[in-house]
Amino acid sequence: MPTHPSRRRFLKSGGALTLSFALPLQAASDEGLPGSLDKAPWLDAWIRVGADNRVTVFTGKAELGQGIKTALMQVAAHELRLDPGRMMLVSADTERTPDEGYTAGSHSMQDSGTALRHAAGQVRQLLYERAAARLKAPVDSLLLSNGVFRSRDGRRVSFAELVAGSDQHVRATAFLPASNPPAPGTPRYSGISLPRLDIPAKVAGGLIYVHDLRLPAMVHARVVRPPSQAAQLVGVDTSEVMRMPGVLEIVRDGRFLAVIADEEWRAVKAAAALARATRWEAPAALPGGRDIASIVRGLPGERQAVLARGTPGAAGKTLRATYTRPFQLHASIGPSCAVASLEEGRYTVWTHSQGVFPLRRALAEVLGAPEQAVHCIHMEGSGCYGHNGADDVAADAVLLARAFPGLPVRVQWMREEEHGWEPYGPAMVADVQATLGPDGMIADWQYEVWSQSHNTRPGKAGNLLAATHLARPFAPPAPKPIPQPEGSGDRNAVPYYLLPNARVVHRFQPQGVLRTSALRSLGAYCNVFAIESFMDELAQAARRDPVAFRLRHLADPRAIEAVRTAAAKFGWDAYKRKPGRGRGFAFARYKNLAAYCAVALEVEVALDTGFVRIVRADAAVDCGEVVSPDGVRNQIEGGIIQSSSWTLLEQVRFDAREVLGRDWAGYPILRFNQAPDKVAVHLLDRPGQPFLGTGEAAQGPAAAAIANAVADACGARVRDLPLDRARMRSFSL
Repeated sequence: MPTHPSRRRFLKSGGALTLSFALPLQAASDEGLPGSLDKAPWLDAWIRVGADNRVTVFTGKAELGQGIKTALMQVAAHELRLDPGRMMLVSADTERTPDEGYTAGSHSMQDSGTALRHAAGQVRQLLYERAAARLKAPVDSLLLSNGVFRSRDGRRVSFAELVAGSDQHVRATAFLPASNPPAPGTPRYSGISLPRLDIPAKVAGGLIYVHDLRLPAMVHARVVRPPSQAAQLVGVDTSEVMRMPGVLEIVRDGRFLAVIADEEWRAVKAAAALARATRWEAPAALPGGRDIASIVRGLPGERQAVLARGTPGAAGKTLRATYTRPFQLHASIGPSCAVASLEEGRYTVWTHSQGVFPLRRALAEVLGAPEQAVHCIHMEGSGCYGHNGADDVAADAVLLARAFPGLPVRVQWMREEEHGWEPYGPAMVADVQATLGPDGMIADWQYEVWSQSHNTRPGKAGNLLAATHLARPFAPPAPKPIPQPEGSGDRNAVPYYLLPNARVVHRFQPQGVLRTSALRSLGAYCNVFAIESFMDELAQAARRDPVAFRLRHLADPRAIEAVRTAAAKFGWDAYKRKPGRGRGFAFARYKNLAAYCAVALEVEVALDTGFVRIVRADAAVDCGEVVSPDGVRNQIEGGIIQSSSWTLLEQVRFDAREVLGRDWAGYPILRFNQAPDKVAVHLLDRPGQPFLGTGEAAQGPAAAAIANAVADACGARVRDLPLDRARMRSFSL
């Protein structure tokens, strides 16, 4: 489907009379357009003025709880000088919005925010010119407020009047028009914290989550999963289950087994009975009992040189260390859910996928249907943080809708499904070696990281769990690493420091132990943890303060300001030690091209119990121009909390046959008693500078700051994640 649908579809899909701009087409090339404008270069793919003088804003990005709807609305409101209450935002719908791929990698503001800023600015300029012609007044003499232009003599014309009768697209350009002076009293819509668009319905129990969607005559389904990845279905007796009250259908296709019932609880009971009536053969195919480092190093890998700078082998004091990260879950509080229906050969899917357009392609391939026959509509889910079970449950739903057409089919995963079958964050190993010269500076740096794929999102049928279990299964496509500078397992493997001689190698492992994919920040979490932990070890060897040591190796003024701000706000130089407590510091620029983030924090360690508690944290962040200060703070606060949970608690365990810990007891996450007493986020706003991705900037620095603080409190270093009670107790012995 094209990214700029026909005018008829535009008019039809808006639900009301929606008019475009009757202005000449531009001849500009789509290449070089800012943000996602290069994917959808028509202004009315992003901004449309209705006959009621209200404006609809469109984005291909999805609200995942990060507040992006609010920030994007603010961008458009700022450029159009229009009260957000007079605007509506439509997001991530394959029939209504631009195709912006995935909502991932902290790209929403960089891609969609930039596109909307330029689109709205150009729409504003076009309307200014049309208003000037209509009112026969100079452009610079007009005042714009809330969708109405006014001339000095009091005449006025509205947005809606200016586009009435128009039905042509206008191609965007790379030019962002300068703003005319706002009308007196015009409020600011950017750079301030406005109420979040998504919060009221969540607080009031409104319909916002896909889990809460209820459609007329909707039926409910549950899937019976194999006990392990390698398990084969030997046999199943469906006779008793089919006689259970409310059971409508049992669907079996290869290893894909599910039950459909008229009520949810009946579907749950029927699925449990069906599981008892099923026989599986589950071979011992997993390397249970082995440590993470040996498992990861034992996988075949493709050596990729990421950085080769200068000449290795400088003389001086050399230090070496190895850091590890286990397999980890997304651990969404609510399990994944989707609703699908098949009517008259057309599928509609309500999903909390991070990429409705790639998901549509994958679902169409599974179904053997044209893409135009699949309509994916994003609804929020409970947690996301990367490629969790959202796409897989959508595949379950469409397969069951195909088997039971005419009625909407709701599929709700159970907790054990989510923990046992979602794509995990990969286990990783990082080896680092550095040499300190006579001046105490890093003279040589060697870094090597091993990792499975962080990039198996759908786009192909084989990336969907159910598709691999069918009688005629779809094979997962060979995973490929994301190239630098973004990177995947090697994301942030290149330190953001002055290193005259440096080598960085990525050992990409296309085949692994468990199914893996994107978990928030990808490899940056482990790489920053390793690099910033090692920076502290080098600082200690050089007999330098950790913050001062980092500053000596930084050249970017914005990085230096972030480091100094976090240290100053924490009170680094005035810190007074207390028994059992320690301080830690870490810094990174996410992907070396997005937001700068420095974190200073204090921990309390009880070695007798192994309990680590974060006392307080200060973070400084520079994400370019800040549109929604509260939104940025929420992202950094949330990143620190989530990273704390990963760092102190989380790891996927498995034996020779299956994944263990399929409930919260077996896979604990951070509770309130380990959360920081206080998290302060200090924003370094850069008005006029490009938007820099923020959502994943805190993951790595928070992990390293915790590890460094624990080392400071205990006097020794723990290099293997997580720093849970068992590890800390054994460390203290």
